[in-house]
Amino acid sequence: MAQHGKKYLAAKAKVDADKAYTPKEAVQLVKDTSITKFDATVEVHMRMGLDPRQADQMVRDVVVLPHGLGKTVRVLVFAQGEAATLAQQAGADVICDTDEMVNKILGGWTDFDVAMSTPDMMGKVGKLGRVLGPRGLMPNPKAGTVANGPDLPRVIQEAKAGRVEFRLDKTANIHAPIGKVSFTAEQLFDNLATLMNAIKKARPSAAKGIYLKHITITSTMGPGIKLDTTAAQTMTDLVE
Repeated sequence: MAQHGKKYLAAKAKVDADKAYTPKEAVQLVKDTSITKFDATVEVHMRMGLDPRQADQMVRDVVVLPHGLGKTVRVLVFAQGEAATLAQQAGADVICDTDEMVNKILGGWTDFDVAMSTPDMMGKVGKLGRVLGPRGLMPNPKAGTVANGPDLPRVIQEAKAGRVEFRLDKTANIHAPIGKVSFTAEQLFDNLATLMNAIKKARPSAAKGIYLKHITITSTMGPGIKLDTTAAQTMTDLVE
C-alpha cells in the first residue's frame, strides 16, 4: 500500500470522511487541500446507478463550462480542402490531411488534447483506433467531434473554451475535470453546477432507481471530498 507524505496527510486531516459537503463547502475545501506546487486540476468523480453493459443505459455527452478549464487545449482536426482551411482559420493547432500525418499518429504521436474529424476522413481515422481509442481521443459523432466543414469553427472554439466530454465507463463511473485550483470558489461552483445540469439532462430513459449514487471532488494528488448528492443535484436549478 502506497505511503502518503506529510502534506497529503495534513490536507486529508482537514476533510471529515463521514461528512457529505455542500457544493460551496466542497469547492472551497478542494482549494484548501491542494498540495501540489503546480496548478492542480479539479476533478469530479461520480458513481452512477447505471449498468454499463446495457446499451440503453449509456451516458455520453459534452458540456461547455462557463469558465473553461484553465488550460491551453491543443486541437487536431482530420480534414482536407476547404474544411481544412476553415479549421485552420478557427484556431486548430494541427491539421491532419496527409497519409504522412496519419502514419505519424499510428506510430504513437498524440501531442494534442482533442481530435476532430470531418465525416469523409473517418475512413482514415478508423485505422487509428488502437492509438486514439485508449487515450479517449477518437472522434465520435455522439461526442460532437465529427462535424461537417461549416460546423468545425464552432466545435473548435468550444473545445478551446472548455468543452468537456463525459461518459459512463465500464465500472459505472463518470469522471470529468471542472477547472484548476487557481480558479475562485465561485468559478468552480459555476462549472460544477453546469456539469451537474448536463449529467441530469443526459439521464437515460431506461435508468431505474438512484441515478447518482456518490459524488467525490478532488484535486490532482489531493484527498477526496464527498459531496452531498441531493445538494449537488439541486445546483442544476441555477443553470436551467
